[in-house]
Amino acid sequence: MRTRRSAAPSEQPEPQSSSEQTSTPARAPTQTTPLKTFILPSSASSDARFLTLPNPRTNAPTRYFFSPNLGVYEFTVIASPPHTPRSTLFAPTKPNTNPQAHISKKAELLVATPIDILFFLVPLLSAPQKTKTLFQPLDDIIDSQDELPAHFRHVLYDDTFRATLHDRTAAICDFVEAGDEKMFRFNEMKLLTELVSKADRMVSMGLPPSLEERFVKQALATPLMAVKREDVAAGGENKENEAEGEAELEKKKAADESTTTEQVPEGLTAPDGVADLLRISTALAFMKECYLSKEMSARMDELLAAPETPRDFKPMRDHLDVVAKLRAEALASRSLGDFSRKRSAEDQEAAETRAEKKRRQEEEEKKKKAGESRGVRDLKKVNTTGMKKMSDFFGKAAVKKKT
Repeated sequence: MRTRRSAAPSEQPEPQSSSEQTSTPARAPTQTTPLKTFILPSSASSDARFLTLPNPRTNAPTRYFFSPNLGVYEFTVIASPPHTPRSTLFAPTKPNTNPQAHISKKAELLVATPIDILFFLVPLLSAPQKTKTLFQPLDDIIDSQDELPAHFRHVLYDDTFRATLHDRTAAICDFVEAGDEKMFRFNEMKLLTELVSKADRMVSMGLPPSLEERFVKQALATPLMAVKREDVAAGGENKENEAEGEAELEKKKAADESTTTEQVPEGLTAPDGVADLLRISTALAFMKECYLSKEMSARMDELLAAPETPRDFKPMRDHLDVVAKLRAEALASRSLGDFSRKRSAEDQEAAETRAEKKRRQEEEEKKKKAGESRGVRDLKKVNTTGMKKMSDFFGKAAVKKKT
């Protein structure tokens, strides 16, 4: 790989006297525009160029690197994290030279990564045409696209790259020989077969650890199922009287101590081959999301679910359905446990409230007793059954009748 960066504009220094030139060191040119550092393939030919091609996924103009002897490269950005910004110093390494260093404020590298020209051909070959069902030479298919970008035409008509272009076209098309020329017709099933082959190669080399962890291990992880050792559903019973509140609270605490245990259900190990199918499915999803249009991605999904699919993913889907069902049951179990704990907490709070109310009443009664005289307390002990009340002696006088 070789490194290429955009050249900074040169600046003309102001005239200086001879004394100033000898005493003042030369300054590095000021960076007026951001520098971009590209890591390019070292074996690229001298006629390699930066080109603007339609993005296979979005059709938006995007910058690529093209070398006729190697093919097309996209750029992967490698940058420092936003929370730890860095800068890069560029300086020559030759000794005994006057270094003209540059500082890039963003420590960012654009690494050229090869991309299969096949993905650029899919929109071209699958474009709606009146003669779509007929075999056509590749040049005729290209010429039928009037609005094809000039840079893309440069790639398609490059003589050095021509053989590679025909080979990749044949990988996703039916073709027939017509003399010394091949004629092509786009085939969706051949495209899907080629994508599956690419996914197989990606899996054989190993998925990146982040993809393996998120889309394989986490997807296949079975939930921990709660197994109750004791039924503690007595929380909703009505209390006969408030005096039993504390006793009920003790029962609740004893029930909570008999907590549920977590066990992995038996027989939920992923069957042989399911993990590899999930890895292949992950690789296919990556390619569809990056390099195929939404319409073509949906069509590939339909073909994958069809009986004549080049790879049967049914065992993977069946096992993922079982895992999803177990997760739903585990979630429902946890929700029920949370509800039981909530009811237990509410009962405990109610019992504490009743106990506090009873304590306050007892304190008020003690205060009242402490403020009463001995005579009043003795009078309360007297049996007053059958005796008239004091108020009866102070009632209204009876009205006298007139004679």
